[in-house]
Amino acid sequence: MARPAARASLVISELRIADLGVIADAQVQLHPGLTVLTGETGAGKTMVLTALRLLLGGRADAALVRPQAASASVEGRVELPAGAAALTLAQDAGAQLDDDGSLLLVRTVTAGTDGGPGRSRAYLGGRSVPQAVLAELASSIVTVHGQADQARLRSPARQREALDAFCGVAHAELLAEHRELWAARSQVSTELADLVTRATERAREAELLRLGLAEVERIAPTPREDVALVELVERLSHAEDLRSAAVLAHEALAGDDEARPGAGLAVDSALRALQHAAVHDPTLGPLATRVAEIGYLLADAATDLSGYLDGVQADPQGLERAQQRRAELATLTRAYGSDVDQVLAWAGEAGLRLAELDGGQDTIDLLAARLADLDRAVAQAQSRISEGRRAGAQRLAQAVTAELAGLAMAGAHLELAVRPAEPSAHGADEVEMLLVAHPGAPALPLARSASGGELSRVMLALEVSLAGATATGAAGTTFVFDEVDAGVGGRAALEVGRRLAALAATAQVLVVTHLAQVAAFADRHLVVTKSTSDGAEVVTASGVRVVDGPQRVAELARMLSGQETSATALAHAAELLGLADVGR
Repeated sequence: MARPAARASLVISELRIADLGVIADAQVQLHPGLTVLTGETGAGKTMVLTALRLLLGGRADAALVRPQAASASVEGRVELPAGAAALTLAQDAGAQLDDDGSLLLVRTVTAGTDGGPGRSRAYLGGRSVPQAVLAELASSIVTVHGQADQARLRSPARQREALDAFCGVAHAELLAEHRELWAARSQVSTELADLVTRATERAREAELLRLGLAEVERIAPTPREDVALVELVERLSHAEDLRSAAVLAHEALAGDDEARPGAGLAVDSALRALQHAAVHDPTLGPLATRVAEIGYLLADAATDLSGYLDGVQADPQGLERAQQRRAELATLTRAYGSDVDQVLAWAGEAGLRLAELDGGQDTIDLLAARLADLDRAVAQAQSRISEGRRAGAQRLAQAVTAELAGLAMAGAHLELAVRPAEPSAHGADEVEMLLVAHPGAPALPLARSASGGELSRVMLALEVSLAGATATGAAGTTFVFDEVDAGVGGRAALEVGRRLAALAATAQVLVVTHLAQVAAFADRHLVVTKSTSDGAEVVTASGVRVVDGPQRVAELARMLSGQETSATALAHAAELLGLADVGR
């Protein structure tokens, strides 16, 4: 008979799978609470989980595409509560929600050509996104437990993360605060180490700058002084030639006596002749004006040449001084620029750099003080984190041990060791889970003491304990378990089912199982079956069906004995359903 759904929120509501493995076309409707997938071995149950992993950012493999198909696709619809981190991530990626507020995820994989790897594409809310975006979104809403995922529980980092999750919201906020302090401390430490390491180099640079600035200050060049000196030296070096040329030009323009009247007198004669004749022909008037202008220009030039002659004198001492000044400026331009203007620009920049270098020790002192403050803050945060972990470790060990008692591991108990470790962004602790397999047995690391079946049960006990750690439990989360019941049977299998049902009270749980004892606790039971098409086994749209009532009893009977019509198996299946109803 049908059972009431658990009170967990719905996260993944629908999966559509096309041309993936043995699945040609299938649609899986998911609901809140505990959903189990069962079916004959090889029927395609695990391929449903493969589709889910693919949809949530898992590695794509062209070999997953069904033979003769060009590509495989998986679509999934998720329901996220307002304010969920995953929803914010999706919206930041440009995803659009459907009218009902749900979010559509799509992943496609091409078969590839000539043995090539094929291509994978991911879409989130209608927007093409990198695979990593789906993976990041999935990490906040879905926890998948298969054989490979259980193996990760052996990792010290995962064990530390599990303990931190159990310690609650305040502990998580403290960890976030510590990460920020650690990042700030790392940055300050790096800057300080760089300054100290380069102290000698900085001192050498400062000394070179001081020497250069002192030399510039001693010589004291002025803007474009080197250009002016070139002109002065050229003039003084050719003073006699320049004077002779100016005298000849002045005489040619102004003349020196009546025998050599000069050009000016000739122009005056031409002007008077034109002015006299212009009375008879007005067209000569403009010409007379132009000749008059020439006369003015000649007079001005002659005057300027006279003044130039006054200033052009041989000055051997002045020439020597100018050449010495050029030599002084050349020492600067060889070292600090191609001309005096560049030397002056270098001096300005060097002064600023020297001020910066001279203030280096002040910066070192400030950074050292800042680092000391951050060291104290980090140490205080690490102390509080360690204290919280030690207290949480005791509670988590007790909770998991209590769960293990009902999972055919009576006498086994879990211990969590919190030991000092090299400080890092995660704190200053090393967390290790130790399993005592039976009374009198030594406490051994989970990585070495637990078999695959035991590890799956420890993991289940851990998840149930984590789900009950806060008032809201695991609401808004989906747990996926693949063969969590490996190596379990009898009463222990009933306890696995009971605990999965307990977890499903606050979270959506999807389980692939071979055990009727586990399947009996489901709120929704899906059966995957294959058919034959064109000589190949394939799961079609009708191959994933919901069973309830007599059909469900028959499926449980098949799981118990392999015979759907056996009266004994049917009676046992009905009894299992009754036990599950009572035990929930």
